[in-house]
Amino acid sequence: MDPGILRRHAEAIFHAGLKAVDAGDAVAREIRVEGPNLVVGGEPYPLETAGRIRVVGMGKASAAMASPLERVLGDHLDSGLLLVKDGHALPLRRIRVLEAGHPVPDERGEKGTRALLRLLDGGEPDDLVFCLISGGGSALSPAPAPGITLEDKREVTRLLLRSGATIHELNAIRKHLSRIKGGRMAQRAHPARVVSLILSDVVGDDLDTIASGPTVPDRGTFQDCLRILERRKVRGLAPPSILTYLESGVRGEVPETPKPGDPALATVRNLIVGSNRMALEAAGERARELGYETFLPPGLEEGEAREAALAHVALARRILEGRGRASRPACILTGGETTVTLRGPGRGGRNQEFALAAAVQIAGTSGVVFLSGGTDGTAGPTDAAGAVADGDSVARGRAAGLDARAFLDRNDSYPFFQALGDLLKTGPTLTNVMDLRIVLVS
Repeated sequence: MDPGILRRHAEAIFHAGLKAVDAGDAVAREIRVEGPNLVVGGEPYPLETAGRIRVVGMGKASAAMASPLERVLGDHLDSGLLLVKDGHALPLRRIRVLEAGHPVPDERGEKGTRALLRLLDGGEPDDLVFCLISGGGSALSPAPAPGITLEDKREVTRLLLRSGATIHELNAIRKHLSRIKGGRMAQRAHPARVVSLILSDVVGDDLDTIASGPTVPDRGTFQDCLRILERRKVRGLAPPSILTYLESGVRGEVPETPKPGDPALATVRNLIVGSNRMALEAAGERARELGYETFLPPGLEEGEAREAALAHVALARRILEGRGRASRPACILTGGETTVTLRGPGRGGRNQEFALAAAVQIAGTSGVVFLSGGTDGTAGPTDAAGAVADGDSVARGRAAGLDARAFLDRNDSYPFFQALGDLLKTGPTLTNVMDLRIVLVS
C-alpha cells in the first residue's frame, strides 16, 4: 500500500476518534428537558422547585461542555464561571469564561479560582450546582493552601513534570496543597446539590484523579504525598513551605481532604460523559471501515513515551512477520497518556517523542505508519497534537541534515518533525480524553 494512503488512513482514524468525544456532544447526549424536569443522565431534577442553578467548571473543554447546558437551561440558569486554557474560551451568554495558564498554574488561574469559590457561597439545599470538569482542570484552578504561595505550587509542579511524574502523582500532591481539589469544592458548595459532568483524561477513569477530583472524596493522604516526592527524588528540592505543610498534615495539624462517607459529599453526583475508551471504539470502527483488522493491546496506556514506542514497534514487527495478533492490513490502537523524563533542552511532547522514538526503531522498514496525537490538540508546550512517522522518516531527516537519534536524545522532537512537515496540527479541539496512538501495517 502506498505510504501516502497509510498516512491519510491514520489521520482519518484519529479524527474519527476525536469526533466521538466532542465535548459539546458528550454533554448534549446526557441532558434534556422533559415536561417540568431537567433530566441529567437519566435522573430527573424538577425545575419548578429548584433554587438557584449555577454552573462552574475547570478544564480545556469546560467551555465547550457548557454550551449545550446553557442552551437547555435557558432562563433557569442563574450564573456561572469557567476556567479554561488560553485559546479554549467560547462566547457564552450567562456564564463567564476566564483563561488561565496550563500546564503550569498562573496568577490568572488563582484569581479566577477565588471568584469561582465565592460563587459557590450561600448555597441552599434546593440549589443545583453543575460542575463541568475536563483535562487540565487541576492546573487551571490553583487555590494554594494557607502558607503556600502560587510560586511554591508552580515550582513543585515543574519539579514533578521534569521528573516524569504521572498525572496520578501530580494530582495527589495538588489535592493536598489546595482549597478546591480533592473534594473541597463540593464541601464549599454544600448544602447545595452538585452534579459533575466529567470528560475523563486519566487511565481507568478514576474520578478522584480527573482534575484532582474537586467533587470526589480523596483516597490519598499527606503521607502519600511525601512518598511521591521521595520516589521522584525531588523532596530535597521542593520549596520549604510545601514540605512544612505536608509534614503538618502527616502530624494531624492540618485537616485531611474529605474521605468517602463525608456528609458534605452525600448530595454530589459524578457522571462521566466522555472517555478515552469511547474515542478508541470510534477509531476502531473507522479502521474496520477502511479494511483494517483492529487490535487493542492492553497494558500500554502509561509509561515512558520512548519505551511505549518500542513496544508498539515490536507489535508491528510481529504482524509484518505473520506472528501478530492481527492479520495485515492491521491497525494497532492504544490510548492513555505516556510521560517524558527530560534529558535535554529540546521542544516537543509525549506524542512527538513517541513518534520520533518509533521512527528511529523502524527506520528502513516499509509498510508501517505510526501516528500519536493528543485529543486536546496540543502535546507539551507546542502547537502540535503530535506527529506521524514511518520507515522513511529517519532517512528524510538525514537528507535534510538532521540526526534523528540526536534529536531524540535531547527531547527535541518538534523541530525534527517540523522540518519534515510531519507534525499533526489540529488546533485546540475543545475536548480532552488523553491520547490516541495508531499503528497501521499494510
